[in-house]
Amino acid sequence: MAHKTPLRQIAIAALAAELPVSAGQPPAEFRLFPAGRFRSVDGRPERPAKGWLMDARVAARLIDAAKARKSDYVIDYEHQTLHAAKNGQPAPAAAWFHDLEWREGDGLYCVTPTWTAAAAAHVAAREYRYVSPVFTWDKDTGEVLKLLHGALVNDPGIDGLTDFSALRAFGPEGSTHGGDDMDLLEKLLGALGLPADADAETGLATVTALKAKAGKADALTTEVAALKASAPDPARFVSVETMRALQTEVAALKTQLQGGEVDGLVKTALAESRLLPAQETWARELGGKDVAALKSYLGTVTPNPALAGKTQTEGKGAGSRDEATTLSVVELAVCKATGTSAEDFLKTKQATAA
Repeated sequence: MAHKTPLRQIAIAALAAELPVSAGQPPAEFRLFPAGRFRSVDGRPERPAKGWLMDARVAARLIDAAKARKSDYVIDYEHQTLHAAKNGQPAPAAAWFHDLEWREGDGLYCVTPTWTAAAAAHVAAREYRYVSPVFTWDKDTGEVLKLLHGALVNDPGIDGLTDFSALRAFGPEGSTHGGDDMDLLEKLLGALGLPADADAETGLATVTALKAKAGKADALTTEVAALKASAPDPARFVSVETMRALQTEVAALKTQLQGGEVDGLVKTALAESRLLPAQETWARELGGKDVAALKSYLGTVTPNPALAGKTQTEGKGAGSRDEATTLSVVELAVCKATGTSAEDFLKTKQATAA
């Protein structure tokens, strides 16, 4: 399983250990990290308080990473690889190495390095006495996480041969490089709405998603700008003023047509004695509000022949079938006043007649 460490916990340091020289030759192997807990003589790291950690498990992870690399690790001069971007100077290699070896109780070694002729001469002449590995570590556990590269240096600040010192110009704490980068990284995570202990994959996924949304927003902004700049097609769109004028005209026509219909219904009902003259105003108001309601009412009213200039029975005897099965205007008015349905009133009327 890959070792995943939250971005907040990672920091970078550079240390130095003395190179053993034998018979005027550069070393064929040298120790990069001592076994166990270790720290620099100036007290670093501050986190964790118990110092950095190198053990068999941590070493195995670094060895596996080295085996998986296609390229060699570089050893330069005075950490110029780190400074090249700022000072613009070349960063020539002093040596190359690929193989690491763990020695229980002793530490993690670089074995079979390939020295350049110039570096071999410098080391053999003791013009460079120390090698300084650059690495990242977990600020909670102190475990060394990744070996980056190394450098020949002459200012190790070590305690004897087994202690290490952080490179003064490059480190996570009290320096102008690593620490500032980590603070900036935490601020970036916060700006993305992520917790400070979010891992790299989460941060990258969030940035990718934001870029995708930004791309959509740019496209929408361009479309809106194009729509604003173009004149509306009169064949497809009408102005608000025109629409309101049409709505007003339609409403007026509707009122006019409805008024004509109501007028015709009322006149016919008066002629057929379905309405009394006293009901005309009420009927017109009802029709003005709801023509269907007026039609429904008039449909239930029986014409009154007496009021229409005819005999009440039209030559039929009292108690004829029509009189027994319908209600007069007066009877319908009674139903409305008493809240009785026409059907119930008619049943009562028929029962009384029987």
